[in-house]
Amino acid sequence: MTTYTQTKIAQSRWALPVTAVYAVLVCIVSGAIAQGLWVQMLLLALSAVLMAELNKVHNLIRIYSQAVPCAFLIMVAMAAPLLATPATAVTGISLIVFYLCFFQAYQAPTAAGWIFYAFVALGIASMAFVHVLFFLPVLWILMATNVMAFNSRTFLATLLGIALPYWFAAAYYIHAGDIGYFARHFTELIRLNSVFNLDLLDEHRIITLTFVFLLAAIGGLHFLTYSYQDKIRTRMIFETFITLDMLCLALIVILPQYSDPLLAMAIVTTAPLIGHYSALSHTRISNICFMALIAMALIITLYNLWMPLTIFS
Repeated sequence: MTTYTQTKIAQSRWALPVTAVYAVLVCIVSGAIAQGLWVQMLLLALSAVLMAELNKVHNLIRIYSQAVPCAFLIMVAMAAPLLATPATAVTGISLIVFYLCFFQAYQAPTAAGWIFYAFVALGIASMAFVHVLFFLPVLWILMATNVMAFNSRTFLATLLGIALPYWFAAAYYIHAGDIGYFARHFTELIRLNSVFNLDLLDEHRIITLTFVFLLAAIGGLHFLTYSYQDKIRTRMIFETFITLDMLCLALIVILPQYSDPLLAMAIVTTAPLIGHYSALSHTRISNICFMALIAMALIITLYNLWMPLTIFS
């Protein structure tokens, strides 16, 4: 059987170190170090480690491959100027931690504990980006249909988990004399002044978002076509990724002013889908597609690096 370049890259032990160096170089060129964005750089590094852990702990790919964290780093590097705020970085890394804990609850006797930890992470994400709370109803449904861990105890665990970060934050804001913080914070959920106003998306965001969701579509369709080759647990996990990717896209269309944090969430959710495709598709056409996608990612990265980096100022 012919071994394509795609297969060699996806299964190489050098793929992740090389991609990590590439991502760091892109961040340096984009001005992250010059502007002193050390927190964002640290969160990026920690996110990459957690994505690798997510891939390993939940056996997302049934062969050895670091395609998932590699795909994550390539997309983050591509969208670096759009993901430069600490709130966006916190949203992304919190979602990774959420997935790590959430999928541990799959048919688990200790599901309530894992669900609690997962929703603590989601609560932290909601403090950085309150519209994460729009995902709650869908996550409750997925907890019942895909994780198969929905009951009165786990439902209570979700509420306690979401509330815990706010409980700690309340002590701080009361001490600081800013009791109105939570009113301002949650008011953002009903402040929908720019619904469907896609004019808010500039060319860089449109191109980057389109490419990320193209990757999600390719990875999702490939998985659905060949899902019979994976274990039932893996199918449940990837169906969750596909559902939440679709929700991210819908919210970006409805609330384009929040496209950056939603893009961070979409990147985290898309990485396993396109990583699965990269590692497990072995045809001549998929090899050509793989190389074309890498070339497109590099071109978009260069294009985004030329944008005015007002977000860093």
